[in-house]
Amino acid sequence: MGEETAEIARVVVEAAPGVEKIPAAERVYAYVKAAILDRVYPGGELLTEGELATAVGVSRTPVREALLRLEESGLVKLYPKKGALVLPVLPQEINDVLEARELIESHAAAKVWPRRKQLIERLSERVDEMRAHRKTGDAKLFLEADRAFHEAIVGAAGNEILAKLYNSLRDRQVRMGVPGIEMEPARMDRSITDHQELIEALGGNSVKRFRELVVAHIDSAAADLRGIR
Repeated sequence: MGEETAEIARVVVEAAPGVEKIPAAERVYAYVKAAILDRVYPGGELLTEGELATAVGVSRTPVREALLRLEESGLVKLYPKKGALVLPVLPQEINDVLEARELIESHAAAKVWPRRKQLIERLSERVDEMRAHRKTGDAKLFLEADRAFHEAIVGAAGNEILAKLYNSLRDRQVRMGVPGIEMEPARMDRSITDHQELIEALGGNSVKRFRELVVAHIDSAAADLRGIR
């Protein structure tokens, strides 16, 4: 979840000063999205417009607008006169996201190579954040830093359409990954090692090696998500 959306969700939940200045539909969107990613609303739960309107303190019209956006994001499915069903994470969705990641990231790895030196410092900062979240055991923030690492690489490749497409996968990836990390925190250690190796490869002289590590890292994430190791 983006920093702006996360901050809006916090303001809504805490009823902080200035909440009324945020557009109603944006408040509902941020609130529900955060609740789904935090599994307050688990997969399979039916949300009604009335209960969401009451929870956020708005009318039903902005709730409908927010739910339409959430449906476009693949987080809910709308049922007329019934509400919105929080979609569970299914094996096909995991496969689709992983396939999209490999296509985009392996392409970006080659495109970004001429500008790789500029990336090393930024990527090192993301790994430092991952280490800090590993120490506190915060799986969600760990995955947010993980995704920011990869978004930096894709963004530096210079294709805005691919970057936007890749960023749209962010919430799904966090939602998929958090339960597994909470069950097996050692996954964070493996991930940190993988990311450090990627940085070291960027400082080397082989784009082939870097691309191979990108694909291997995604394969490792796939094994974790599919529970086959």
